[in-house]
Amino acid sequence: MANPRIPYRLSSERAPLPPFKGRRIIAHLVVNVEHWQFESAMPRTIITPPHGRETVPDVPNFSWADYGMRAGLPRILQLLAERKLPASTSFNAGVIDAYPQAAAAMRDAGWEFIGHGMHQVATNHAISGEEALIAACMDKIARFTGTRPRGWLSPGLRETVDTPDLLKKHGIDYVCDWVVDDRPSWMTTTQGPLVAMPYNIEINDSIIYAIERHATGEMAKRLAHTLKQFESESQASTMVLAIGLHPHLISVPHRFHELVAMVDLLQASPAVAFATGSDICSWYQSVEPAPG
Repeated sequence: MANPRIPYRLSSERAPLPPFKGRRIIAHLVVNVEHWQFESAMPRTIITPPHGRETVPDVPNFSWADYGMRAGLPRILQLLAERKLPASTSFNAGVIDAYPQAAAAMRDAGWEFIGHGMHQVATNHAISGEEALIAACMDKIARFTGTRPRGWLSPGLRETVDTPDLLKKHGIDYVCDWVVDDRPSWMTTTQGPLVAMPYNIEINDSIIYAIERHATGEMAKRLAHTLKQFESESQASTMVLAIGLHPHLISVPHRFHELVAMVDLLQASPAVAFATGSDICSWYQSVEPAPG
């Protein structure tokens, strides 16, 4: 198989998945909350340095991300609280120390915490001792929230060849790195089956606005087209529509209306139910049990 973890199959040939709480489309709002370290080079930039010379500290680009944690995140928290919508946070464990009020606000709002490394500047590849890093992140989040994370999203979705095995070994039930289908799938690890959870690279503000640098409005346009297609295809089998959000991107003042419009669109559809990653994982485990 081309994919060493998830056996290949046409989505049209999969056994149909039943409705989730009577709905055929599951919307999963994933808010990526990250700790970009001031003393390190920034992993992504909005302002290029004069004459191409990188500097540390990188004040303008650090401030770009820091704004999201100060002014952007409260907008998302308020919107989802007003709408009484569930959410997951893809969460750098270092946020607990760097932004304690933000971490507490998400915990108190009932968001699910998905492991997302310790800091955003360091992927699993960049740190020696990947297993120790995963364990440290899990333990830190568990102490803070009182619940061990069930899900994981690697920084930048980057893994080593061992990452799924280590995640399963340390109690992770689902991973969002393998964006291969619009429905969950079972993947193989040396420690037993692991759920590959649908995430989204295309409807993701980091891709659209920080990498592809589209004008405001592109993300809502993509969501509208995707929802229309899903409303047709989901008549045969329930689908997961994940949306990747970052406070410093979708929650700036000139763009936040777009998130409001996307939430409006999803809430207006009679096919859509909102859920956390754990909700989706538990549902999938019950309707399509692990092989073997």
